Amino acid sequence: MQQKRDDVRNVAIIAHVDHGKTTLVDELLKQSGVFRENQEVAERVMDSNDIERERGITILSKNTAVTYKNTKINIIDTPGHADFGGEVERVLKMVNGVILVVDAFEGPMPQTKFVLRKALELKLPVIVCVNKIDRPEARPLDVVDEVLELFLDLEADDAQLDCPFVFASAKTGSATLNLTVKNKDMKPLFDTILDYIPAPEGDPEAGTQVLISTIDYNEYVGRIGVGKVDNGRIAVNQEVVLCNAHDPEKQKKVKISKLYEFDGLNKVEVKEAHIGSIVAISGIADIHIGDTLCSPEHIEPIPFQKISEPTIAMHFMVNDSPLAGQEGKYITSRHIRDRLFRELNTDVSLRVEETESTDAFKVSGRGELHLSVLIENMRREGFEFAVSKAEVLYKTDENGKRLEPMELTYIDVPEEYSGVVIEKLSQRKGELRNMGTGTGGYTRLEFSIPSRGLIGYRGDFMTDTKGNGIMNSVFDGYGPYKGDIQYRKQGSLIAFETGESITYGLYNAQERGTLFIGPGVKVYSGMVIGSNGRGEDIEVNVCKKKQLTNTRSSSADEALRLVPPKLMSMEQCLDFIDTDELLEVTPTSLRIRKKILDPTLRKRAAIKKTQ
Repeated sequence: MQQKRDDVRNVAIIAHVDHGKTTLVDELLKQSGVFRENQEVAERVMDSNDIERERGITILSKNTAVTYKNTKINIIDTPGHADFGGEVERVLKMVNGVILVVDAFEGPMPQTKFVLRKALELKLPVIVCVNKIDRPEARPLDVVDEVLELFLDLEADDAQLDCPFVFASAKTGSATLNLTVKNKDMKPLFDTILDYIPAPEGDPEAGTQVLISTIDYNEYVGRIGVGKVDNGRIAVNQEVVLCNAHDPEKQKKVKISKLYEFDGLNKVEVKEAHIGSIVAISGIADIHIGDTLCSPEHIEPIPFQKISEPTIAMHFMVNDSPLAGQEGKYITSRHIRDRLFRELNTDVSLRVEETESTDAFKVSGRGELHLSVLIENMRREGFEFAVSKAEVLYKTDENGKRLEPMELTYIDVPEEYSGVVIEKLSQRKGELRNMGTGTGGYTRLEFSIPSRGLIGYRGDFMTDTKGNGIMNSVFDGYGPYKGDIQYRKQGSLIAFETGESITYGLYNAQERGTLFIGPGVKVYSGMVIGSNGRGEDIEVNVCKKKQLTNTRSSSADEALRLVPPKLMSMEQCLDFIDTDELLEVTPTSLRIRKKILDPTLRKRAAIKKTQ
């Protein structure tokens, strides 16, 4: 018999990037008394890894729980970036409702639409939280209208349209149901969660059913499955069967050795858990996302949507440059292979395939950001390797026609820059779908563009709009192949010999283009040390010394003025490299190089290509 469990609420916080989800969760934790009065709390406490903190983005969904009026509220903070959309889809299976956070100035953005569509498809009730109402240019009432329009666009039913709106400022820790009433705390939001989000339902007398929606990984205990108890109860030492709706063959008897529930930011060991509880289970080695734990006498896996397919791929390979092995701790193909396959433990949207070469692996993901976060993590762990330019993954339809991934891209730019943006994206096979005036004198452009048209565009976009543009894109299925795109107009400046860069050599080379290195840097033949304004590659000798005679002294060199080199971040390097180049990644350096280092062999390969 179905029963409600009134002392629990399960809710996910969904939103576009940077609309304040993680800050909101911080406040809910603080105000529910999770932290002691005098405890110092880091900002955005939920973003636990370094990259999340530095970039101010959430990559992995996080579980936490607060208690309010004797009700336990399990809260899941989800990522906003489209590249981590795989995380959002799965998390929604664990909850009975969502809080949609929308910026009171920006209003609904592409990712708001993406995450809201997923919630509405699962028939989840939505609380809309209009956040950042303390921004000077906030326009909360207009945003309410825009959100309701979005609900209509997504064909929400009447019950979903009748959703409550809460106005909040996560930064000051206040929320209100009415803009004319000022309030000092988050109580209105807590009360709305209790009133509007339904309590979880299930049959406590039925056999156990727990669907695993996320996987955590810990080096000491291995894989930890996180999921919601849908029916029955689950207890330590209980024997259960691991099964999967997409894989009927999979049926394995396992024993529950440790069981945890969430309390604040901690996992607390429990002996048993009942319907509606969100639990973490450790001690099952091959537990995967989408698996169901069932009682042996009643094996019935819970259906689970397929994870979105990757759209972009890169090759990760052993570094074989002349400087290989000098800076990294883990450099062999075995190290790289083990690390990539370990990443699959927690990242379901990632694919890793072996290639014909034992030294290279094909890694596919949801977008450039998805893969660059993995590269950055590996680099910080002491790995040294090389990666190729990102390529999109094509498909063919039943008529043998080539299909490619498409993106819907939304751009907000000051009016004077819209012309250059339209021109650049048209060259990259982008199609302007809509153009309108946004807020604050910005023009809103909407493009449909192949995913590969956006590879390497972000750097240009920032330069063209002088850092004032906002660009967001969301995957929009596969469409017919749009034809070839020329990625890069500039050629590369290539080091001619191995050695150390010297001021005199650099001074002569800087007339040819923009340099990426200064003096005293180790270089090798075939390494890219700058970009050339024209389309062709040029070899330059940056290790060249000035010939000294008794009339010319070396001190005259000090008068040579070098232009400061252009230092590039990892994303910029990944954007810059061409199909015949690699990015050498070590814990301390990023070097761009040609795939073929020998100049004669490189010329031969280029001639072969044009024939």
